[in-house]
Amino acid sequence: MGQIICVMNQKGGVGKTTTAINLGACFARAGFQTLIVDLDPQCNATSGLDRKPTAHHPLATGALWVDSVVATDWPKLFLLPGTKNFGDVSALVKGKNEQTERLREMLRTGFRSFDYVLIDSPPAVSPLTRTALECSTEILMPIQCEYFAMEGVSKMTSLIEKDRWQSTGILLTMVERDLELTREVETEVREYFGDVVFQTEIPRDVAIPEASSYGKPVIEYAPRSRGARAYIELCMEVFENEQEE
Repeated sequence: MGQIICVMNQKGGVGKTTTAINLGACFARAGFQTLIVDLDPQCNATSGLDRKPTAHHPLATGALWVDSVVATDWPKLFLLPGTKNFGDVSALVKGKNEQTERLREMLRTGFRSFDYVLIDSPPAVSPLTRTALECSTEILMPIQCEYFAMEGVSKMTSLIEKDRWQSTGILLTMVERDLELTREVETEVREYFGDVVFQTEIPRDVAIPEASSYGKPVIEYAPRSRGARAYIELCMEVFENEQEE
């Protein structure tokens, strides 16, 4: 079975979906079969890869995942689209037993043909989020360099069991090196969490949101940008960490 990475943070607007899309694109560019699973009702991972939300989510309807996964415009990068259907979203948020069991089955057995599965989880704690965490081999937690960064992380740490911290990575996003606040937040986060924090940082770069608005990963939209280089470096750091384990 490949690596299953749950990209999560209870706080919205921290670069969670952006990271899922762009790290996934880097994995695919490196030659790995990669799947992005959109569990967020906003469906930004779906639109960020230039695809439309589905009428019904396979987790809510019981549809076969193999019939629901779609190809993207980039080789080896696939997507399980999200849905904005009110009934399906309500069912997913409530996380009824059948939905959580269906997700567990998909992650443990259904997605074995993929080298990497990235789950774009919603910015809320639900039974579905807990199931995604339980079944993941790695946890990636993006946090923005701002005053409430630690507050968002502290809420998520209560969901992660102590023995899972070794497979958790905290990613600093929207970094602006010329701001004193950025340096203060980085120092605090690195002192508190230590080696759990990735060395790679994602800069605030206009190319990143522009790429999303065009339905493209930043490495395809602006391959020479600072944002593209940062996500390539993050991809390499993930590879290096896996080899050390």
